[in-house]
Amino acid sequence: MNPIEITLQALDAAERAIPSGQPVYMLNLLRYRALARYEDGFDAAPCSGREAFHERYRPAFRRLAAGKPIAPMFSGPILASLVGSPGERWDEAALNEYGDFATFRSIVDTETYRREVAPHRHAALEDFRLFALAKAM
Repeated sequence: MNPIEITLQALDAAERAIPSGQPVYMLNLLRYRALARYEDGFDAAPCSGREAFHERYRPAFRRLAAGKPIAPMFSGPILASLVGSPGERWDEAALNEYGDFATFRSIVDTETYRREVAPHRHAALEDFRLFALAKAM
């Protein structure tokens, strides 16, 4: 299994754990490949992992999510690691607000996402973490 894949099991577990109808914040930790690595048969010009993510994945995701309650909160480079496993490295972090977890799932748990959007994320990222957060302030 691809370690950066969003699995049906993970979506089901998150859906059980996250109260319905409340905003959810998705924290992404991203480590890019030097060169994007697309699966055989996926037609895409060569580019860096960062380019595949920002110029292909994000626009494709935004098209699929158009009209849904989503707000980008933060996206930027990670400058330094103060606490973490030795050798752990992340290039960027992003935080997005969704109206609820069902909104997030309605985007990523579709054939269109798997066929047209996810291949860019898979090609772009060497490693990836995704955490669902609740606002507690």
